[in-house]
Amino acid sequence: MNPLVASEAHAGALLTVLSVNLNKVALLRNSRHLGIPSVTRMATLALEAGAQGITVHPRPDERHIRSHDVTDLDALLKAWPHIDYNIEGNPFHNLMDVIRAVRPHQATFVPDSVGQFTSDHGWTFPDDAERLAPLIAQCHELGVRVSLFMDPIPEMMRAAREVGADRIELYTEAYASAWGTPQQTAVLARYTAAAEAALAVGLGINAGHDLNRDNLTDFLAAVPGVQEVSIGHALTADALELGFPATIRAYLACIQRAHARQG
Repeated sequence: MNPLVASEAHAGALLTVLSVNLNKVALLRNSRHLGIPSVTRMATLALEAGAQGITVHPRPDERHIRSHDVTDLDALLKAWPHIDYNIEGNPFHNLMDVIRAVRPHQATFVPDSVGQFTSDHGWTFPDDAERLAPLIAQCHELGVRVSLFMDPIPEMMRAAREVGADRIELYTEAYASAWGTPQQTAVLARYTAAAEAALAVGLGINAGHDLNRDNLTDFLAAVPGVQEVSIGHALTADALELGFPATIRAYLACIQRAHARQG
């Protein structure tokens, strides 16, 4: 068993961790050759404002996060040993080399293609089981927790656990699209059912994709056991208006309100 997940069973009593995805900061920086905005500076501002995690998704074409960002953040986080470092990506592309080099707290396996605009679907079982299992085992040998990016399909949760995953990350675009519409209740019920199925087989639960200040509280209040949300696009957009530290505090307030509603 991965020692980093030894306390997973007790995490439900804790507030959901806010992990700040810095990809869009890097995308803006890459549009010029000035090195601004600095990925490590934005990470520092996020952590000083109370964020509990940092996420990056270094794609093979380096269109946003680059290899030096991964190592620069790793060096920065040595001074923040309680902060969760989550590296996302496709383990059949460049992710495993990154994981071996850095050994983050968590590797999130995402089944995106090399040129994909953004992640848009989860793993499926039994189709992906045979090829995922040895890579999950390799991460565990390195002391790295593994989360699998998954659609909200309750029947898939047991298979994700059996292949060796420690957590799943619920792909939340469908919920975000339905929020504020007549479909919201029905769509949210699918996520609640998927989370309950994940918890029943011993999986931890993360969530991410198009979560924002409007829809985050409703999601966390309804979906049990979410240990971490990874938010980047909306958070970066909000920061243009509010500033980075104030935006972090606003998202943390959304999480607090959700947990207060849960009682």
